[in-house]
Amino acid sequence: MALLYGLLWRFLLLLVHVNRALVSWLRVRLRSWKGRLWERAVAALLLPLALAGFPDQQKKLNRNPDANANPVTGKRTANRRSRWLSDGRSLEKLPVHIGLLVAEEELSYTDIANLVVWCMAVGISYVSVYDHHGIFRKNNSRMLEEIVRQQQDLLGVEGSKCNVEFLTNGTDEHQRHVVSCRPTVKVLSPEDGKQSIVQAAQQICRSVENKERSSQDISVSMLDILLRESKNIPDPELVVKFGPVDSTLGFLPWHIRLTEFISLPSHRNVSYEDLLGALQQYGTCQQRLGQ
Repeated sequence: MALLYGLLWRFLLLLVHVNRALVSWLRVRLRSWKGRLWERAVAALLLPLALAGFPDQQKKLNRNPDANANPVTGKRTANRRSRWLSDGRSLEKLPVHIGLLVAEEELSYTDIANLVVWCMAVGISYVSVYDHHGIFRKNNSRMLEEIVRQQQDLLGVEGSKCNVEFLTNGTDEHQRHVVSCRPTVKVLSPEDGKQSIVQAAQQICRSVENKERSSQDISVSMLDILLRESKNIPDPELVVKFGPVDSTLGFLPWHIRLTEFISLPSHRNVSYEDLLGALQQYGTCQQRLGQ
């Protein structure tokens, strides 16, 4: 009998422990449920206020598109621009006008666009792009689109606001342009070389024939003035030639009397360091200027 009472007592104690555990569990669940219910109630009250302020925030973002930009990408772009500008300032001398002469059969618009943007980034004011067959000129829209794309990728939004001009038949014609700023890009072809000299000579001959000028007025300086009026750009101080051909291939023959030429193996897969090396080489060269 005593054994039976002992087992009954233990069974009752077990029921008490189970009851206490069940009550504790129910209390925790009830508190959690009340907490979620309270959070939902607060969220329901605050949601209209949040939605009311959203249009103002959206207007701010629309006024400042860069606010949505990736901060890491923006910082990387700013660092690159700062480095390139610093490189340009560190050079002993920087050309005002640089020519990119491509003496290769296979042309890469992306690589040439990268070179153009890098030249802009270091502080060069005029960049001329030339190939012997005039392919870049014939496809000037594609050339322009690639330059603008690379400006945006490498320099960011602000860097894409640079004027791009194309020469057509020896005259300046703005076929398409972005918001004007200092750097100017000109795409040249053989027509802008020897052909421009022929056109200037014909103009002088017509003026003599029409008795607007006399034959004694004809001089080198007169021809020089006519050619510079048609191009409206300074002479290139540096031309970087890409390819194995040792020739200027008709690149502005009248304007390169004092130009320094530096050769690189190819414009394809060219790097910024390749361009910087050419600029550094130009910065250390001594130009006698006819002396």
